[in-house]
Amino acid sequence: MYLLKEPALSPPSLCPYIDGEEFTQEYFFANNLEKEELDIILENGWRKFGLYFFRPKCANCSKCLPLRVLTDNFAFSKRQRKILKKNSDLEILKEPLSFKEEYYQIYLQHSERFQKSKDTIESREDFIDGFFSRSCSSFILTYSLENKVIAWGILDEGETSISSVYFAFNPEYSNRSLGNFGALKEIEYAKSNSFTYYYLGYYIASNPSMAYKASYRPHQLYNWALKKWQN
Repeated sequence: MYLLKEPALSPPSLCPYIDGEEFTQEYFFANNLEKEELDIILENGWRKFGLYFFRPKCANCSKCLPLRVLTDNFAFSKRQRKILKKNSDLEILKEPLSFKEEYYQIYLQHSERFQKSKDTIESREDFIDGFFSRSCSSFILTYSLENKVIAWGILDEGETSISSVYFAFNPEYSNRSLGNFGALKEIEYAKSNSFTYYYLGYYIASNPSMAYKASYRPHQLYNWALKKWQN
């Protein structure tokens, strides 16, 4: 790993996830990560976009808990199997991590579903820098209907772990539960390629937009105080 910027703390700002809370994170910039180094970083609660690595460091709150799925014992629920069947007409391809205009347009459409924050990426240049600056082994899965890409997801690969960086879909197809479908296909990919852990980002029990993450079982949550993963 080549460190581009030493770890630092961001200034406090309004939390984008919990009303009334302040949000602070520690962060650094790096590239050229070996797969084993990515495993260690994920193991310790970090997330990343491109060259940017971060984790929460809030003074009065520790509700953002990293969540990872134990892929060896994962079994699809009845509801999850229905989602898989509903989207069985989609073509899924593994592609190199390389920018395409259609990815950006889907991202913009997807982002309209959420309230904008100061961290929202809007320009094409920021989108490319944020998602397509390679710092480790990464790739993109595309989901196409009748030769039209309607969703995509970026994944980082370690030696024993795989991390979902970001997933975006065209909201015209919201009735397909594409967010859930994407996570299920990523877990399926992790299982078939012998990855022990599938990292799904941060989970807040009180945040409705994150509730779906708890449905992927078995999973573990990271305890910040104990610095360990717990079932």
